[in-house]
Amino acid sequence: MRIPKWVAVFWLPFLLLTACSEEESTGGDRVLARVHQKELLLSELDGMFPANATAEDSTLIIQAFVNRWSRDAVLQWEAERNLPADLNIDRLVRDYRSSLVSSHYEQVLVSLRLDSTVSKEQLEAYYESNKGQYQLERPIVRCLLIRVPYPLEDEESLQTLWNNGKITDTMALENYCERFAEVSLLQPEAWYSLDDIAAQLPEGTLTANNVNAKREFSLQEGGFRYYFRLLEVKPRLEIAPLSYVEDQARKVILHNRKRELLDEAREEIFDRELRRNNIETFTNR
Repeated sequence: MRIPKWVAVFWLPFLLLTACSEEESTGGDRVLARVHQKELLLSELDGMFPANATAEDSTLIIQAFVNRWSRDAVLQWEAERNLPADLNIDRLVRDYRSSLVSSHYEQVLVSLRLDSTVSKEQLEAYYESNKGQYQLERPIVRCLLIRVPYPLEDEESLQTLWNNGKITDTMALENYCERFAEVSLLQPEAWYSLDDIAAQLPEGTLTANNVNAKREFSLQEGGFRYYFRLLEVKPRLEIAPLSYVEDQARKVILHNRKRELLDEAREEIFDRELRRNNIETFTNR
């Protein structure tokens, strides 16, 4: 046992107070707690004490473990005392063990066999076949948004970069935002939830009712200056674009692959054992 000897010595007064004969039938081990006939031994705390633990640290570790163990043991005793007479606990344990073993093996199969690569063509094919599943519950937008602490660093330069659409100016704007902006959404192809965009602006500035009327604006409120440009909006109940649901679609594709892989593996194993005459059924007897 790797528990430091001084730990047992330190706790000896406690053990003597809680029980006078705790070494009976424990082979010299110390009993830390007892709930009905179930005992917690000091040796069960093996490995729980850090190498540099002080006496105070070890005391806290033991107290916490004893308290948790006692509560768990009392609940288990109460649960067992109230088991329904028709509950076959041994069968439940067997079924649970079987489920754990099977689940572990399935995880091994998936890690070895599952192709986790999803090509752009596969995504597009899945999306086209399942568009109806991706009806929007809330509006989404493509937009540009900047939130910069006010007063601004070189406000005139920022305004010029924001208004121009040249590649060089776009790169300069991104550089400016990296240095000064708290929020900068400058990817024109990206889709965002309208609610998420509205949360970055002063309350009530942008809503589903006014988004089409506020296609571009800048405003200063509190300690920030805001720049917003709407590029496109898709209202509620419209089909979401693939780029907006790509991650979700990829997860579904991989989930379906995993399910198919496991179904095939089960059939493969069953057929193999059937050929080897390791499966017998007796339903007709």
